[in-house]
Amino acid sequence: MSEGNSIQSLGDAFRGLSFVRLKRAVRLGVRSLWLHRLRSLLTMLGIVFGVCSVIAMLAIGEGASFEAQEQIKNLGSQNIILRSVKPPEEQKASDKGSQSYVLQYGITYTDIKRIRATIPGVTVVLPARNIRDYVWNISRRMDCELFGTVPWYPEMRNHRVAEGRFFTDNDMDQRKSVCVLGAEIAPVLFPIESPLGKHVRVGGNYYQVIGIMEPRTVVAAKDPGAEANKSALPRMYIPLETARLRYGEVLMRRRQGSFEAERVQLHEVTIKVAALENVIGVAEAIKEVLERNHKKKDYMIDIPLEMLRQAERTKQIFNIVLGSIAAISLLVGGIGIMNIMLASVTERTREIGIRRALGARRRDIIVQFLVETVILSGAGGALGVLLGVIIPFVVSYAAGMKTIITFWSPVLAFGISALVGVVFGIYPAIRAAQMDPVEALRHE
Repeated sequence: MSEGNSIQSLGDAFRGLSFVRLKRAVRLGVRSLWLHRLRSLLTMLGIVFGVCSVIAMLAIGEGASFEAQEQIKNLGSQNIILRSVKPPEEQKASDKGSQSYVLQYGITYTDIKRIRATIPGVTVVLPARNIRDYVWNISRRMDCELFGTVPWYPEMRNHRVAEGRFFTDNDMDQRKSVCVLGAEIAPVLFPIESPLGKHVRVGGNYYQVIGIMEPRTVVAAKDPGAEANKSALPRMYIPLETARLRYGEVLMRRRQGSFEAERVQLHEVTIKVAALENVIGVAEAIKEVLERNHKKKDYMIDIPLEMLRQAERTKQIFNIVLGSIAAISLLVGGIGIMNIMLASVTERTREIGIRRALGARRRDIIVQFLVETVILSGAGGALGVLLGVIIPFVVSYAAGMKTIITFWSPVLAFGISALVGVVFGIYPAIRAAQMDPVEALRHE
């Protein structure tokens, strides 16, 4: 029979299908599959794993992408972050450790004045200094980063105070010895009591704890090796003017056989732009200003908006890759179904001949075999959806990863599994219907 006649037979099968005939075909299909339970179960496994992998992979990818985007959003989509970075040639020189010298690099207060004076659209500037040191509470200590900043840090960086308060303009103007502990520091230094109102020691200076920050998310800089990017360390926040008073602009570091000092005015500056659409343009203007006034590349510019867009593009690529891998699994499952159904047609040749001799039409044979493949793929798809929904919760519990199951992923996976059953069941069904009844009855 030609391909055109095969398609016509398939169309006729569905046009002439009544509810009674469909019910009989479903009953026969279920009975046939039940007689070969193990084979049917093994055939379904390809669909089960394919559907399961579609849902689980997309859920893991969606969760990872969501966390990355949330971290970037916390930096502020209208913000531009400047960081002081030790130039590569200075890094090599300091690694030799053969002499004593003062390294001078990074963002300066003069740079900030130039930016505010020459670039329109800059509304808020958030300067900060980083000093690494130990924080003590009696005998307990913790290696952390002293983050000297200004009172509007929580609003600018979307990092709120969980308990107590942040320091005020008055605290900074009077250079008070107050601090706000990071969420990671408080339970280590004060495991059984609230740190609010207590004092911690850094070097020979004591600071009164006035607040505790919420846990912060960390976004790696473009240059992971940059010394200014110490984001892995927990932070203790102190007023910027207090930091300047206590530590000055020269940070000293002693090494074995050498002494090194660094002069850095500002380690980090966050600049807020008035309009979202102007962020990229302002960033380019800032880059030009810094290039004109810095002989060495001793700074780094991070644009959260660009990072967010890149994260969205990465998410799309990631979903395509994961979806392709899962689609291959479904394809393999569909081929398995076709293979089993072709074998079933061969071994049931005499049964088909008897049904045709008793009055069954070609469309009845087509519907019977299609029903069997759809039942296989549908049951496998349902089981795959169940496992695909459970696995992300197991991953979240066991690995601590965030997973997000979107509404469309189970629907899409199940729909594809049903489609696979129909597509890969058409050929075996038509082949069974094309058998000559007389030849089929003679088959042993």
